[in-house]
Amino acid sequence: MRFDQPASDIRCEWGLRGLWELQPATDVVIVVDVLSFSTGVDIATARGALVYPQPRQAGVKAADRVGGYSLSPASLLTIPAGYRLDLPSPNGGAICAAATSNHVLTACLRNASAVAAAAAKLGSTYALIPAGETWDGGEVRPCLEDLAGAGAVIACLPGERSPEAELAAAVFERFRGELPAVLRRCGSGRELVERGFAEDVELAAGHDVSSNVPILLDRAFRGRP
Repeated sequence: MRFDQPASDIRCEWGLRGLWELQPATDVVIVVDVLSFSTGVDIATARGALVYPQPRQAGVKAADRVGGYSLSPASLLTIPAGYRLDLPSPNGGAICAAATSNHVLTACLRNASAVAAAAAKLGSTYALIPAGETWDGGEVRPCLEDLAGAGAVIACLPGERSPEAELAAAVFERFRGELPAVLRRCGSGRELVERGFAEDVELAAGHDVSSNVPILLDRAFRGRP
């Protein structure tokens, strides 16, 4: 089946396949994995760390540590400047590692407006890639938090939106006044809270609390204030 979205300035599609389909004709790729890759990258790179996105097998938990740090955003609150972190993630990390666009950013709710402003300076066409979660069988599970996160960026981008991008923006607008509660209630958030990672959900739910823009250069995300 041939895949195509309208020739809009702002398009949105899920997961690794969405990246492959949208990035060839796009100036800026923006990957969104709110719980928890993109949130962790924002926190780490804002502190001056370098984050190397890595794919990994599904089923590895957020608490599994890499050099003393993990995919849990709370574990990255004290990461030192200059630290080089390989950060495996079956969703956001795998997508970012596969991205070949000249401009690859990662966004979350925390830095949505800042990422949109930076993207608008880098190009005029944008591919928003909500990462989604992964079922045990490997299939992508669309999730509310990534659609809302993509919508938070789309709401601040200039240009014509595809219907898929309009949907993401509408989801964000519907929930923007209750993001902490919604993230705690959604499937991904409930799973993290039940596993003892409630702080990660709270960190991820902050909207526009960060002006940091993680950009992929030489295979590593680096923060730009």
